[in-house]
Amino acid sequence: METLWKLLCLLEPAPVTLIVTAVAVTFGSAFRALNYGKEMERNRDWSEASITLDRSQALMIPIMSSCSLLMMFYLFSSVSQLLTAFTAIASVSSLFFSLSPFAAYIKSRYGLADPHVSRCCSKSFTRIQGLLLVSCFLTVSAWLVSGHWILNNLLGISICIAFVSHVRLPNIKICAILLACLFVYDIFWVFFSERIFGANVMVSVATQQASNPIHTVANSLSLPGLQLITKKLELPVKIVFPRNLLGSTASGGNATDFMMLGLGDMVPSTLGPVIVVSWIRKELPELWEGSMSNGNDKARQIEV
Repeated sequence: METLWKLLCLLEPAPVTLIVTAVAVTFGSAFRALNYGKEMERNRDWSEASITLDRSQALMIPIMSSCSLLMMFYLFSSVSQLLTAFTAIASVSSLFFSLSPFAAYIKSRYGLADPHVSRCCSKSFTRIQGLLLVSCFLTVSAWLVSGHWILNNLLGISICIAFVSHVRLPNIKICAILLACLFVYDIFWVFFSERIFGANVMVSVATQQASNPIHTVANSLSLPGLQLITKKLELPVKIVFPRNLLGSTASGGNATDFMMLGLGDMVPSTLGPVIVVSWIRKELPELWEGSMSNGNDKARQIEV
């Protein structure tokens, strides 16, 4: 009965919403990555080409992730403001990348004039892109001030979409190797790290709150409205939903008040369905070996 009761708890609003969001983010990331690759190939613009990992690079990811995890576990308080600033910059870029297709759709749907207004880093910006960039800055600024979990989720989802679109694996074989290593990585740091380091390293890092540099600056300048700026921020490395989703939960509550799912826990769930579907379609051997040609090779082939 106890096991049945735990399963029934999954039908509550928060777990259901968390699962649906994870599935939607996985699908949306794959769809955006596919369209992004087509855009680069169609425009022959490889200045922002995706990074394709080989086997050695894939094997290094769990090792480097472990080193980063330990650094954040021991030095988080010392580098938290730097992490927040870096996350804010990455969030603006990721949010702009994720929302660009919607801006392009609105422009084409309503036939809006969109003249070029400036150039930055050898890229020309149109008026709509400029407005979108300002909106992204305002969204990230709102997150820095309030730390609200909805904004946290929005930024986390945009980072996930941007990462999947720019970092790719050449075939399922390397993907399976990487995910198997990450599975061992997760198992160790979640279930066995406490025996060695005296605390659950993964959970400790995931639930730590970073110092808000906006609050620090406002406090040092004695600016009014300081009480409206949150002192601590949850970094957007996970999707969170209040356990009492239909009730009212104040932002910045305890971690136990929320259900969470790490961004890295969503891409591995896709491996099984991909293998099954490709096997049914008799495409598994091709996907297993894949193609090692990169964007530059494709560009040269097109030119020939």
